[in-house]
Amino acid sequence: MKTSVILSVFAIGLEATFRDISYFLRHSRQFLLSFASIYLFVPLTAGIIILIFSDIHPAAKIAIFSLSVSPIPPLLPRKHLKTGGTLSYIIGLLVAMSLLAIIVVPLLVEIFSLAFNRPGGIFPSAVAQVVLSIILIPLAIGLIFRYLLPNIADKVARPILSIGSVFLLFGSSFILFKAFPAIISLIGSGTIFAIILFVAIALAIGHTFGGPVPNDRTALALSTVSRHPGIALAIAGINFPDQKLSLAAVILYLVISTIVTTIYLKIRQRSLQQPEKN
Repeated sequence: MKTSVILSVFAIGLEATFRDISYFLRHSRQFLLSFASIYLFVPLTAGIIILIFSDIHPAAKIAIFSLSVSPIPPLLPRKHLKTGGTLSYIIGLLVAMSLLAIIVVPLLVEIFSLAFNRPGGIFPSAVAQVVLSIILIPLAIGLIFRYLLPNIADKVARPILSIGSVFLLFGSSFILFKAFPAIISLIGSGTIFAIILFVAIALAIGHTFGGPVPNDRTALALSTVSRHPGIALAIAGINFPDQKLSLAAVILYLVISTIVTTIYLKIRQRSLQQPEKN
C-alpha cells in the first residue's frame, strides 16, 4: 500500500511544475477558504456528530475523530483531474495542506482532547514522518525528474501511475477481505447513518468553500471529505491503543465515503453540463 502511494505521488510530480506547488502563494483567498474547509469546519462537524450519535460504536467515533483531523490523501489528484479541476489548484492544495498537517494535526488532536476531557495527543514528528515519506519527498523527486528530463517524464508518468494503481487495488482488496468480519461487527446503533451524514456535510462544506470556479468546487469537496487513513490510524493507535476495531472503522468510512462521493460526482457531472447557478 505504501509503495502504491509513493509511486502515485511520484507520477503526479512527473506531470507537475514548481509553479503548481506554489499555487496558493498567488491565491491567498482560496488558501484561506480551503484551510477553513479542511481543518476547521470538518473537525467541528465531527465533534458535533460524535456528541449527537453517542450510541454508535466507540471505534466509529474514533475513526470519525481521527479522520476529521487528518490531511487529504495523496491519491486524490488523479480523481480530481477527472472532474475537470485545474492541475495547479489540485497540486497546490495537496502540498499546502500536507505541510500544514505537521503543525495543525497535533494541535487539533490536543483541542479534541480538551473538549472531550480525556488525555491525548500526537507528536508533530509522527505526522511529519508520514507526510515527508509518502507525499513531499516522492513529489519533490518527481518534480526534479521532470525539470531535468521533461520528455522522459511525460512518457513514464502514466505507466508508473498505472503500476501504483494496480498495487493499490490488490492491497486494498486484501485489507478489505481480512477486515470484513470486523467491519460487519460495527454496523448498528446508527453508525452507518452517522458516517453518511458526516461525509455528506463534508462534501457540502468543500463545495461551498471551493470558490467561483465550478470544477475547483468539486475538487475541494473531494479533498474535504477524503482523509489520510495512515495518519488517522496513527492518531487512533497512539490515543486509543486498546481499541482493536479502529482499522475496521476507518475502512468502513472509506467504503461509505467512496459510495457517497461517487453519487456526488454523478450529480456534479450532470450539473456541470449546464450553466453554474450557484
